[in-house]
Amino acid sequence: MNPLTIAVITAGTSDPSSTKLLADRIAQKTVDVLRTDDRQVSVTVIDLAPIAVQIAQSLVRGFPDQTVQNAIDRLAAADAIIASTPVYKAAASGLFKSFVDLIDNDLLVAKPVILAATGGTARHAMVPDDQLRPLFAFLRAIPVPTSLYAAPEDWGDPDLTKRITRAANELAVLIRSGAPDQIADGNWDGYQHQFAGNATRADHTADDLDFTTDLMRLAAGGSSR
Repeated sequence: MNPLTIAVITAGTSDPSSTKLLADRIAQKTVDVLRTDDRQVSVTVIDLAPIAVQIAQSLVRGFPDQTVQNAIDRLAAADAIIASTPVYKAAASGLFKSFVDLIDNDLLVAKPVILAATGGTARHAMVPDDQLRPLFAFLRAIPVPTSLYAAPEDWGDPDLTKRITRAANELAVLIRSGAPDQIADGNWDGYQHQFAGNATRADHTADDLDFTTDLMRLAAGGSSR
């Protein structure tokens, strides 16, 4: 069996970060479940706090700088994702959303995802399903059925561990089935793609442009003759 890579996106900014702690617990349980198949599993952590300035600058510039691009490349190479964000004012953090805004729409096609969030009150418990699930559905990823949310009172509750285990098992089932690759490979040509995107299956780059056509000459301010 091929080795697997799990990418963990964590947008917590405090130190220590409850958002990162939740992501770490999910990642460890997911690795434990997948390794029961004697499969090699590695985890790559994309911590957004240290690159927050570069994310903001990239968003203003309209394209990612090299630091952000490296993070995006690690995400593209992953077989599955754990996405964990703090909740502020009943919404995913601006840092988390800003990073996602820089991701090519093709990047996460059919990638399995565990959705997670943390907040200061149980009133935000629906944020993973109300906001993160539609967001990752738009990116054509495959969120597992169980989403995770942790308020301060949840950390000592055994039910949080049960939910983490359930989500990890759901992710493992998707990966073992091979369905994500079958979905992406079988339907890739049917999706609308961004030109020269970051997705690993993207097959068109700027080098593929034919600047000698009449249309391209006109677009460049020249003549069609």
